[in-house]
Amino acid sequence: MYYDDNTVVFLNGEWLKAQSAKVGLYQQSFHYGNGVFEGIRSYQTPTGPKVWHAKAHYERLLYSAKTMHISIPYAVDELVELTYELLEKNQLGDAYIRPLLYTSENMGLQIDDEAHLFLCAWDWGSYFGDKPLHLVTSQYARPDPASCHVEAKVTGHYANSLLAMKAAKQQGFDDALLLDKNGHVAEATGANIFIQKGGVLFTPKTGHLLPGITRQIVIDLCQSMGISCQEATLSLADVLAADAAFLTGTAVEIKGVTSLDGQVFPLMWQESLGATIHQQFNQKVRAA
Repeated sequence: MYYDDNTVVFLNGEWLKAQSAKVGLYQQSFHYGNGVFEGIRSYQTPTGPKVWHAKAHYERLLYSAKTMHISIPYAVDELVELTYELLEKNQLGDAYIRPLLYTSENMGLQIDDEAHLFLCAWDWGSYFGDKPLHLVTSQYARPDPASCHVEAKVTGHYANSLLAMKAAKQQGFDDALLLDKNGHVAEATGANIFIQKGGVLFTPKTGHLLPGITRQIVIDLCQSMGISCQEATLSLADVLAADAAFLTGTAVEIKGVTSLDGQVFPLMWQESLGATIHQQFNQKVRAA
């Protein structure tokens, strides 16, 4: 699914066939989760592939690396250039791009700050497909921001997401909505959430969640479209009382939510503000 005999990846300064790329089994990222990554999309436009908000993603990658004391010998512009080269070598237009910074072989608990860069890309369609989403409130809470840098995209943090998604699937749902340690709404397993009440959109405040780049794009689109969008502390009751809801993320893009905990939102997706924003989003990503 992710690569074949012809797939080319970038690993530590070299372009290699994916099947010949190798990493050590004793590196810290593998054993202790000290690695950082990004999820980026490119879209085919009339003038060629466009990496969507590439600089913002790589600025966050460098920020995440800094929080985990991982040094990286690349600047943002260099990473963007490598990404376009990656797409060209694999003849990709619409693609999902995964940069990963992982550390050296070190089995101790002292942080190893030497970074190794891996870049790959593949054709990955809609993360959830075309079906409407049914969410369940997770038994798992988002990590306490006093315990780790929840605003950084760290590999080890996603054990929390894996557990929440597995439990949701076992119960027959598509995804899980996680609360923070105070019982307030945080985010889904790999996406931020927006709810609509009347003609206003609300999304949880930062602090206990990963402030997604697509989340910010939606906030900016709302401003340009004259849609009221507020960052707020949201309770589970607030979400259940909403007219409509949707998720945002690079993999998810913008995806309507039909229900939470079996309770169906009263407003049809096609009639919601989320659908209007989604239409505008799709036009922008395909523009030359």
